[in-house]
Parts: sequence; C-alpha cells; structure tokens
Amino acid sequence: MTANLPIQIQMSDGAAARVARLVAAEGNPALKLRVLVQGGGCSGLQYKFSLDAASREGDTTLVKDGAALVIDALSYPFLEGAEIDCEQSLQGAQFVVRNPNAEATCGCGTSFSPANC
Repeated sequence: MTANLPIQIQMSDGAAARVARLVAAEGNPALKLRVLVQGGGCSGLQYKFSLDAASREGDTTLVKDGAALVIDALSYPFLEGAEIDCEQSLQGAQFVVRNPNAEATCGCGTSFSPANC
C-alpha cells in the first residue's frame, strides 16, 4: 500500500535512468529503488539504497520515466524536499541525496545530521 502523502521528493533524470538500468540487469521489472534513512554513520544518520520488489504499508512511491523509488514512512520526513540523483566518478556510479534538511554531512556523502535535531 502506498501512503497518500504529497510527494515532495525529486528523482533526477540520471537517477531514474540508473534505476531502470539496474532493474533491467536484474531482469525483474517489479524492482524499485528503496531509499532508507537510519541511525549510524559519522554524522548521526545515514542513507541506505537497495533494490526491493515489495511495497510496504506506509511507503511513498515516486515513479519517473518508468523507474520507481520507494521511501518508508519513518524515512520520509528526513528526505522531504530532497533530490535523489546519480553521480558517475572514476569509482563508478552511486546514488546521492541532495538534502535541504541536512545541517552537516560527512566527507563520503552517505551520512548526515538533520537540521531539526
């Protein structure tokens, strides 16, 4: 079941294209990119990304160009207003979050401290 929250999170064209490529490589069109915020990392909270075929009660789903992104109800407030993007570097491609709610981030970009903490 999908929550009825207004979707205030953006997925870039690059992130949508990367999700579509990953889903195609896995051969399972039911897969979605799950973005999760959980405690940990050097700044207090960290982002986790995984491919997930299941939708859970309270999930918010964003679909762009056929690629789906899923966020659980506990993570949603930390990501409201954020953009999920994909960056390419010499180390490969990785999903990144441009989060206006982050007061501080770590050097690796996967950990943050929320402004309202």
